[in-house]
Amino acid sequence: MTGDAVVRVEGRRLKLTNLEKVLYPAVGFTKAEVIDYYTRIAPVLLPHLRDRPLTVRRYPNGVDGKSFFEKNVPSHAPEWVRTVRVETPGSSRGAEFADFVVVEELATVVWLANLAALELHVPQWTVGARGGRRSPDLVVFDLDPGAPATVVECCRVACRVREVLEADGLAPVVKTSGSKGMQVYAAVRVSSPERTSEYAKEVARRLAAESPGEVVWRMAKAERTGKVLIDWSQNNPAKTTVAPYSLRARERPSVSAPVTWGEVEACRVPEDLVFLADEVRDRVASEGDLFVAGDPVALPR
Repeated sequence: MTGDAVVRVEGRRLKLTNLEKVLYPAVGFTKAEVIDYYTRIAPVLLPHLRDRPLTVRRYPNGVDGKSFFEKNVPSHAPEWVRTVRVETPGSSRGAEFADFVVVEELATVVWLANLAALELHVPQWTVGARGGRRSPDLVVFDLDPGAPATVVECCRVACRVREVLEADGLAPVVKTSGSKGMQVYAAVRVSSPERTSEYAKEVARRLAAESPGEVVWRMAKAERTGKVLIDWSQNNPAKTTVAPYSLRARERPSVSAPVTWGEVEACRVPEDLVFLADEVRDRVASEGDLFVAGDPVALPR
């Protein structure tokens, strides 16, 4: 596919542009291939985006060019794209609210891919049919290695997070970040919007106290060399985390890929948990969605 094209996606008419533009220069991965990836992965991607206000990171000139985060829906968005107005207190731009895209259908995914929205980021909470913000339904532990630590060390910490969560009755799932680290999630029910942050912080502090040479819970970079930061702050309602199956803007089209706990336990070198777009498509075709969080469980008090 080259140049421009007008297509119909489940009844929606879309104009796709500059399809031959290379967005990953190191491997010649084009916008057409980005659109193809998101189209093929949509059956497992859509459930993880549904009802979640979306923040995208766009790379109009490819991963080597300038990028920007975009919360507000572009003014030229098709009228059928669902949006929701959400309050954004403390915004760096001083805005009181933003009009977010909420992805409900394949056509919206294709439209975003055509905008070179390579990365898709979502919060740990959803909105209702009328746009009201619900309490978090996910708790996330974002594991970020401080060099020379790598995702290998993250895997060891992820297994310990898993032990704590399972002891509390949760059913954790895990994915790579598509970059240097990984994230552990669990479906939860909470009594207050702050409870997921409180719980994640408690777990992070506990594991850091048990293994101070391997784990850190404070954000200070000076403390993180050779250790794994358990970033509990990603549960702040104002923050987002890269969505499962999202591409990442690395040299190659790597993906934030769900993995099995067996793969986490077996990881010995970082390359063991690097998955590119074509590999993730094949994994989904053979194994389905590995990121099914199951029924939510009430967090312990």
